[in-house]
Amino acid sequence: MVTNVATALIGVGDMWIVGQLGDAPTQGAVDIGAKLFAAVFTVMNFLKTGTTGLVAQAGTRSGAQAQAQVLFKGLFVGLSIAGLLLVFKPVLLPFLLDILGAEARVRTAAIIYADIRYWSAPAVMANFALIGFLVGRRRMREVLVIEILYNVLNVATGLWLALGLDWGIAGIGWSSFIAEFAKLALTATVIWRIAGPDLRAANSAGVGLSLSALKPFLATNRDLFLRTVVLMAAITALTRIGAERGAIVLAANGIVYQLFILSALLLDGFENAAQVLNGERAGEDDASGFSGYVRAIFWRCLGVAVALSAAFAFVGTWLTDSFAATPAVAAEARNLWPWLVAIPLAGFAGFVFDGVFVAASWTRALLGSMIAAAIGYGALLALTWPLGNDGLWASFIAFLILRAAFQLVMMPRLLRRNFGRS
Repeated sequence: MVTNVATALIGVGDMWIVGQLGDAPTQGAVDIGAKLFAAVFTVMNFLKTGTTGLVAQAGTRSGAQAQAQVLFKGLFVGLSIAGLLLVFKPVLLPFLLDILGAEARVRTAAIIYADIRYWSAPAVMANFALIGFLVGRRRMREVLVIEILYNVLNVATGLWLALGLDWGIAGIGWSSFIAEFAKLALTATVIWRIAGPDLRAANSAGVGLSLSALKPFLATNRDLFLRTVVLMAAITALTRIGAERGAIVLAANGIVYQLFILSALLLDGFENAAQVLNGERAGEDDASGFSGYVRAIFWRCLGVAVALSAAFAFVGTWLTDSFAATPAVAAEARNLWPWLVAIPLAGFAGFVFDGVFVAASWTRALLGSMIAAAIGYGALLALTWPLGNDGLWASFIAFLILRAAFQLVMMPRLLRRNFGRS
């Protein structure tokens, strides 16, 4: 949980720094840029998720050498994707800015930020696989240290470049770029120190990077990739519709969205726990242990969600005010306070079930539940359009609830299929 909070600070830090520049279009541009990289980079988060689940299963089924082979496959796929992203950058970057509705001054500033940060793609893709490997091996303390150092470097560099040297939004882009490659160097060093013999043994035995050898890895990650694409489409709709209502609404929605990400990544700690613990039980074919972890993780996640909602109820408006670039943005963000309070309770179950489904390799069912929830979300967006920004956030919260509801309905059948009557 603490690790995921540290991870969230990269976006929160960027939003806070740009808020000190006192310009709503620039703040909106950073929000556009953050969503753009959610579409380009975070959609590839399946590399971390898939690697975590497969490493956890391999540990109980085959041992440390098999876990190292999973890492090699993740790195190979990740760097291949990064190469494709860089090749298609001249086409993909303007296309995504168009989809997100960036116009006029917002677009000009967003291009500066995005053009710099885009070149960190190889480091981002490699880090997904490396961090997934560490999580799958329960090395969360190392991950925590890496994420804290990463975010401290990003914020410190951003303050220096954006405010100290007066580079503005370009300084924020360069700080993210520098921090990502520093994270890659540190994470690779940590893994080599704790798993160097396993990596050498796996390399000597032959990793197998042919299409047939990669097929199980690719099959799992294909479903996770498509599921993340659907999720990013839902988030993109949130940004695009907000952008259509002007720079003030866009900036206010960006602030609430960053606080949603902060709470989501905190709750996502339980998803990581489910990926590892349930993955190990799935590897051992332990039905009672698997079900016991589902219940234990669910109720603990609910407790944290209640605490988060209570915290937002008491200090939510203070938080949104502290991030706002102008009084108008602050006022718009304050109007969204009820939705900020509701978000943790609406989303917690989906995080737990996501981890459970990944742990058991129920990735096709995970994709199906996300598509069904997105269809409902699209219908609600159309129905709530007359309600303005409140309708937009009400639809997004309903999307979070629908996702978990579909997963809950599917789970009994999937348990019977995997573990029989036990």
